[in-house]
Amino acid sequence: MSATALLVVTVLIALGFDFTNGFHDTANAVATSISTRALGPRTAVLLSAVLNLVGALVAIELLHTRVANTIGGLIAPHHGVSLGMIIAALIAAIGWNLITWRAGLPSSSSHALIGALVGMGIVAYGVSAVKWGSLIPVAMALICSPVIGLILAYLLTTLTLDVFRHAHPSPINRRFRLAQIFSGALVSFSHGANDAQKTMGVITLALVASGVLAHSGSGFPSPPSWVVVAAATAIGFGTYAGGWRIIRTVGMRVTKLEPVDGFCAQTVAAAVIQGATQLALPVSTTHVVSGAVMGAGATRQLGAVRWGVARNILVAWVLTIPATAVIAAVCALLVGVL
Repeated sequence: MSATALLVVTVLIALGFDFTNGFHDTANAVATSISTRALGPRTAVLLSAVLNLVGALVAIELLHTRVANTIGGLIAPHHGVSLGMIIAALIAAIGWNLITWRAGLPSSSSHALIGALVGMGIVAYGVSAVKWGSLIPVAMALICSPVIGLILAYLLTTLTLDVFRHAHPSPINRRFRLAQIFSGALVSFSHGANDAQKTMGVITLALVASGVLAHSGSGFPSPPSWVVVAAATAIGFGTYAGGWRIIRTVGMRVTKLEPVDGFCAQTVAAAVIQGATQLALPVSTTHVVSGAVMGAGATRQLGAVRWGVARNILVAWVLTIPATAVIAAVCALLVGVL
């Protein structure tokens, strides 16, 4: 296969990962809105798809692809990364997304991609190829962001319930269902702004590996405009495809949400994701939203959260990075043999 054809294949596989990221993470934005009947399922998914696309495009103008640069610069061996090894990492991340989607588990596409890149980098190029100084803050953000979401959602929901404790439930529920349309839209926008940049970073890494782009004076180059548009479009279409199994888990199986709970969970999740994007840190939208949903649900009583389901989400959270690292390592070895 020619170098150009291999680059095209790499880009298409990267966009395939972006698509799976979109349908895998649809639940992040729409599950709470659907479970509280703030929006119908198809309307919620369509709105989320459009705002994922818009969020990805607008973020590039405002934030200058800093998350993409973080992802693209995690693996940097002296002689560069081969396209075959990038494909190995992408296949591992896509495979894990499909496995957890089939199981209905809201695992993290971000964890999957980062774990796959690290596993591939260690096996193919050695431990020194991984930029551990860049990886440590990324890992801390991935670990801490769901906990921050849980705590802040608990506090915001508690405060909101206290403020409206004397209000009649029926009109308050109507108002919070309306407010959920906007909070859910903000989650979708934030998801597009953070998650689409991860694929942009991988495609840019492929362009550098093939010699199409060179490192800039300030370090890893920014994605070209066509990469931005392609990644934003792929995650938008993926979102519209919908991940109904995961929507049921987040919106209905973790806890029973009232409109006020859904609004608070979505608002906190969007704020945490936006904060991470501003700091150029890729976070798991899936786990931030799941943590916020648990925090909001726990305000009623701890028993309101189905902790068995939460435990399964936690297991997927813990396993994703090592599992994708191992899968990517195996794929990298196979690519090396071939």
